[in-house]
Amino acid sequence: MFFKKRNSEHKSESLSAETWRRFKKQKLSVLGLIIIFFACVISILGYLITPDPSPFANNQKPELHTKPPGFVVDMMKVKKNQEPDNTGWFETMIFGKQDEYTTIPIYDFDYDIHNSVIIEEYTGSRPNAGTKIKYDLVDVIYAVDSRKAYLFDTLKKSVSFYEMGNANKITKSVDDLRTEFETQNVEKKKYYLGTDIIGRDLLSRLMIGTRISLSVGLVSVIISLFIGIFLGAVAGYYRGTVDSVIMWLINVVWSIPTLLLVIAITLVLGKGIVQVFIAVGLTMWVEVARVVRGQILSIREKEFVDAGRALGFRNMRIISRHVLSNVMGPVVVMAASNFAAAILTEAGLSFLGIGAQPPVPSWGEMSNAHYGYILLGKAYLAIVPGIATAILVLSFMLVGNGLRDALDTRNLDDKPLSAT
Repeated sequence: MFFKKRNSEHKSESLSAETWRRFKKQKLSVLGLIIIFFACVISILGYLITPDPSPFANNQKPELHTKPPGFVVDMMKVKKNQEPDNTGWFETMIFGKQDEYTTIPIYDFDYDIHNSVIIEEYTGSRPNAGTKIKYDLVDVIYAVDSRKAYLFDTLKKSVSFYEMGNANKITKSVDDLRTEFETQNVEKKKYYLGTDIIGRDLLSRLMIGTRISLSVGLVSVIISLFIGIFLGAVAGYYRGTVDSVIMWLINVVWSIPTLLLVIAITLVLGKGIVQVFIAVGLTMWVEVARVVRGQILSIREKEFVDAGRALGFRNMRIISRHVLSNVMGPVVVMAASNFAAAILTEAGLSFLGIGAQPPVPSWGEMSNAHYGYILLGKAYLAIVPGIATAILVLSFMLVGNGLRDALDTRNLDDKPLSAT
């Protein structure tokens, strides 16, 4: 008899390296991890990469409501008469940035004989038949200091004015103003996923919705792990009366449907994204506590635990430094599963109107706002956020399954071979 020898390059592998090697063999789990990675990148970069960088991607254009994916329209950018916004890139990434321009969808434009432009507003009708409005080119291109008058020279066809934050007078010819207007203040805007019911960029709101979903999952899992690990460890290690009391609490919470319990908590705490964090986290600790308790009930009888007691170590030191380190595998798998459940729960709450409140771009709220369009030929408005939710939840479930198999010590690569 002889046995297949383990590959020499695996002999010195740490537990984490061996786990990663096993995890990489699960193709679907790796795909799920890649999707989660890209979702995290989108969430972190946030408003730096969204087509609409305004807070909550809430730049509304009612005249552009429910436009199809790939829709293109000309936009006139009118400079706001305010001091320059010095918001840094980090603050913009986290909170967004107010645009220094007011954008107006236009169908066409023309000039008059002076320094004005006449635009025809976009209506989407055929023919367009939009209202024609006259704008002063200087007001469109520059943030004009309204406290100081500006002068139009008819003979020279030039304009003299003062810009906000600039003490020096600026003089521009009408031809130069028209060139600047056409090159800097008129641009084609493309909506890659179209617009929603009030004319907001659907792609931008979908991207910021990724941050909301991942944030709810992360905070909820942290809360559930903190409570679940503590109660499960105490119950499993001390047993007796302590275990009975904690198990009674677990069974009581377990008997209440999760969604109903979350709804009750949100009604007490109020509506909002922070309340969702707390509510979901306070309902997900039960599974963690049960798993940790079951693992510790068997581990507490091991020799190293008895050795710790013989050396005079305190119980909390034995639990925190020696016992819990041996139950982290199942806890990590449970965390991935709870992450997916938290995302799904938040989407459900937002769909019901008791989760994230408008204008926060939650995927559940986006589906709720547009589910009526499923029968009106624009089902994608409600389906796209639902698909995004399903893909992210499925990714976490696949990663959880991959971790479960990778951490299972029975899944060894090295099995004995038959004698020859």
